[in-house]
Amino acid sequence: MSATFSGFSCLYIDNELIMKKKSVFLTASWDYLVMLNYAVPAEILRPYLPKGTEIDFFEGKAMASMVGFLFNQTKVFGAKWPFHTNFEEVNLRFYVKRFDGKEWKRGVAFISEIVPKHMIAWMANTLYNEHYTRMPMKHELHITANQLQLNYQWKNATQWNSLGVTALNQLQPILPNSEAEFIFEHYWGYNQLNNHQLIEYGLEHPRWEMYPVTDYSFDADIAGLYGSAFEPFLSQKPQSIMLAKGSNVIIRKPSFLAV
Repeated sequence: MSATFSGFSCLYIDNELIMKKKSVFLTASWDYLVMLNYAVPAEILRPYLPKGTEIDFFEGKAMASMVGFLFNQTKVFGAKWPFHTNFEEVNLRFYVKRFDGKEWKRGVAFISEIVPKHMIAWMANTLYNEHYTRMPMKHELHITANQLQLNYQWKNATQWNSLGVTALNQLQPILPNSEAEFIFEHYWGYNQLNNHQLIEYGLEHPRWEMYPVTDYSFDADIAGLYGSAFEPFLSQKPQSIMLAKGSNVIIRKPSFLAV
């Protein structure tokens, strides 16, 4: 009798693992995440705010981040797609939260996402109603015993744009209750599907470590890429500049919520 019970128990656990595996949309390694973080007026972000979410403030400030990072070893639905496993992404995102009736879920919403692959942009826009655009992209990464130099570049119709940092090669933990914790510890993504449905998807990764940034550069056609409303704020020195090492990540399949 106990053997039978044990067998059913194992079968139940296996089924749970199988169902969890089936819920995975994408796995990858996200590496060398550059974050330039800006305080911007909430009214500039509200036109992009998915219905059913609220702006998540840090110390009373609405924050937006210019982000550059590497997708490596990417798998979609468990499979590697030829020529679509390793590539760059640059995005402009801000921070939101949604109350699900029991708890607040802290997440991100996107104003712009840029990748160099047509298929990636098409799939993300189709499944997640994201804001992806395909542009030529490249990056440079130089690592020594003491220093990292990293630069992401993407080309729109008018120019090559760039986002880069120099950092000490000394990993540090993200401190509790810090701005870095606020920026990095958002584990949900939200997009507006239509007037009546919100897309919600989960992001999973371990707590990241950071490199101390000593210098940065950002040269971009801000108005052409993101709209003239963002130009006065993204043209200023960021409130903070961060470089995270990154890790393996899991992006879950989306849920469609009535709002």
